[in-house]
Amino acid sequence: MVQDNTGGLRLTLDIWHPDCWTLEVTDRAAGGLLGHGVHRIDGKANGRFTAYGDSTDEVDELLAEIRASELTDSVWETADPHADADTQVPGTASRGIVVRYDMDNSINDALVSRGFIPDEPVRMYDGREYWTVIVDGSRNAVHERIDAVREEMDADVAVELITAPRSGSGMFRTDALSARQREVFELARQRGYYTWPREVSATELAADLDISKATLLEHLRKAEVKLLGED
Repeated sequence: MVQDNTGGLRLTLDIWHPDCWTLEVTDRAAGGLLGHGVHRIDGKANGRFTAYGDSTDEVDELLAEIRASELTDSVWETADPHADADTQVPGTASRGIVVRYDMDNSINDALVSRGFIPDEPVRMYDGREYWTVIVDGSRNAVHERIDAVREEMDADVAVELITAPRSGSGMFRTDALSARQREVFELARQRGYYTWPREVSATELAADLDISKATLLEHLRKAEVKLLGED
């Protein structure tokens, strides 16, 4: 008999773990990476990524860092970016790549084996990984699994956002956010923009993101409308 479970949670995890080339290179270089999946081939991890930046030079610098890393075995560029029409790539320049590296240095299996199913590309920038995953289980059970990931991988894992499916629809409110809206909204939450009294101003957030205050507020407004929605 098939069990139909409409529960579950959707989480955004902010992750750091040792010996990770994606964290190493994005900490050193501008730009970032989108991870589209990791596959074990001949005992090695083979990951499909999109490297992005605000210019071609930024992407070139990022790729040079990846090739120079002692934690990567090989890098090859694909003819086209990853074919995912639903993924909005940050920046103005991007390139598709496949990277081969040690599977033991990937946190992918530690997460997936515990039921954390990636729900969108993994975002990597400024020396951190951001995983949006869906998982079946109570909040207490999920936190126990996260603790197990921390212990196995010696990882720093922060739960940035937990949402439940919208009543009766099976859809999540955060699905509609663009990558940029999510970046701005998550930074605002982390820095205390939504606390009272506010711990950071819109002007300070805009300066951190190198955008105008008006642009920041527009991103936040659109994100808030999508997150709050109307029942």
